[in-house]
Amino acid sequence: MTRIVVFANGILNNPERLKANLRPGDRIFCADGGTKHALALGITPEAIIGDLDSVSPEIIERMAAQNVTIHRYPAAKDETDLELALRIAIAENPAEIMLVTLLGGRLDQMLANLLLLTHPDYAAVHMSFVDGAQSGQLIRAHQTVIVEGQPGDTLSLIPLTPTVSDVTFEGVDWPLNQATLSFGSTWSISNSLTDRQATVHIGEGMIFLIHIDQTFEEI
Repeated sequence: MTRIVVFANGILNNPERLKANLRPGDRIFCADGGTKHALALGITPEAIIGDLDSVSPEIIERMAAQNVTIHRYPAAKDETDLELALRIAIAENPAEIMLVTLLGGRLDQMLANLLLLTHPDYAAVHMSFVDGAQSGQLIRAHQTVIVEGQPGDTLSLIPLTPTVSDVTFEGVDWPLNQATLSFGSTWSISNSLTDRQATVHIGEGMIFLIHIDQTFEEI
């Protein structure tokens, strides 16, 4: 299964954990300053995308010399560097896109980055993100997702449409059976895995499944 990992220009939390989440066959794309995070992990990306205002000319020159594809855009543009990177990644028809170094920094950009996953142009691709002990995936209408972890891990469902119907949530302390969740409600936040696997199925709508393992420390 082809997976593209896109490094955003957020904060690199727990580098060793991130490296453990990467697979040998992953294709690595970087949105502008995300290049620094990939290089910090010893990874040479396949492509760098953006206006390149967060990467030094020396790094860009070195990457170009290593046959990294550089997609340079003007600073005056309508999309963020991450959105441009996602559009280039989508054009490669991967089965999955995983965003990393996505969180942290400006609240407006962080929210916009998360909501990018919901764009209808990406509906055919499994969209996920990983940030240290926190991860998430987008579940679209009529999809079933299995999530693996450890008993006691936190699992939360966050509706992204006015309603999400026929929500079935199994393998957790507070299961749901064909429930309806509403946008703006905190119902189904902070559920917990009872074993090593949980299952989520939804009918109509769209939802974020957030997984926080027990190593996460709240500030």
